[in-house]
Amino acid sequence: MSTPLKVAVAGLGNVGVGVVKILEQHKELIKERAGREIQIAAVSARSKTQDRGIDLSPYAWVDNAADMADIDDVDIVIELIGGEDGIAYTLSQNTLKNVKSLVTANKAMVAHHGAVLADLAQNNGVALRYEAAVAGGIPIIKAIGEGLAANELTQVYGIMNGTTNYMLTHMESRGLSYDEILDEVTELGYLEADPALDLDGIDAAHKLAILSSVAFGTKTDFKNVYIEGIRKIAGIDIDNAKEFGFRIKLLGMTKYENGTLSQRVHPVMIDRNLPIASVMDGFNALVVDGDYIDRTFYQGRGAGEGPTASAVVADLIDIARGHTGAAFYKPASTLVDAEPVSINQRKGEYYIRILANDETGVMADITSALKASGVSIDQMKQKPAEVQGKVYVAIATHETTETALRDAINRINELSVVLEPTMSIRIEKL
Repeated sequence: MSTPLKVAVAGLGNVGVGVVKILEQHKELIKERAGREIQIAAVSARSKTQDRGIDLSPYAWVDNAADMADIDDVDIVIELIGGEDGIAYTLSQNTLKNVKSLVTANKAMVAHHGAVLADLAQNNGVALRYEAAVAGGIPIIKAIGEGLAANELTQVYGIMNGTTNYMLTHMESRGLSYDEILDEVTELGYLEADPALDLDGIDAAHKLAILSSVAFGTKTDFKNVYIEGIRKIAGIDIDNAKEFGFRIKLLGMTKYENGTLSQRVHPVMIDRNLPIASVMDGFNALVVDGDYIDRTFYQGRGAGEGPTASAVVADLIDIARGHTGAAFYKPASTLVDAEPVSINQRKGEYYIRILANDETGVMADITSALKASGVSIDQMKQKPAEVQGKVYVAIATHETTETALRDAINRINELSVVLEPTMSIRIEKL
């Protein structure tokens, strides 16, 4: 009879509670699939008395989660505390140093310290698993690291934040303003404790940094991810995108080529007919391109108790089966430092939205500013603004450079007829 695998759960928020529920309710199923029983030995959280809707009395309570790394009969610590540093990082390092495997859903920590943790895991012969840190219920880490292991991957991109995808979906489908949909997701509890993580693209950037390492064998390099959120998106942009044949999504995109790594998170306009453009509400979706598989597409729930807890338990089952290979699917010592690609090196098409006085010569002034910067127009539309005497000008450019586009916007903003800073969105041909 195989010895049970004993785990300690640090953090009993929605995901931690979900993990406990799955391990209890699917006990026999998990035993069959793992080849041994997985037992909870200890739990820890900020409050012992909080009602979480589950019975925690069968498990040892640990007041200080950091102490879990020192419990003799624990084989795996599940870190669900969160935060790139602090107790989560301390617990994670000590767990691996004490020759215990680590399973985490902490995207910020892995994005910032993935290479360090991978090295600790390798040196101590234990596993570091983090499937739950990226895209919740979509097993994208395993798909890339195992299912597509025979391929040289060329790019990974996708919708990596369900909250912002929900917001953009309902701004379009229900005609809500940004402020209206922000109030709704706040009331529904969809936002992270720090809303900037969602709204400013930081959450998606954490996930992208991890995916880059898994896909390309590079060291996690969060500091060189270009990040831009959705706060500037207005209803007028949603409408203009539709008229131009596009839909707005917040995408994370990473590409590795000749030792250089491009990592970007920002709103994009993409062809409305693309499969990823049809992914709505709180769903995530990832696209992975490789030399022998061409293109693969993955869609599912990206967050929440069920999907994320499911990914945590899947990692436990993997470890129970004896799968303790390299965290990023190649030896930690061989992870490379890639040369970052600046957003200023981008070439592509752009959408521009301008609010100006509705008077003679406005269009000529705008086109002259674009021409002076070497930016040519593909499509242009004019719409009355809410205030009489004001007009919105929407432009889709031909291919140009990021620097030329920035120069053009600076020229436009200097025009006396322009009433607010000009807004732009990159158009991606995927």
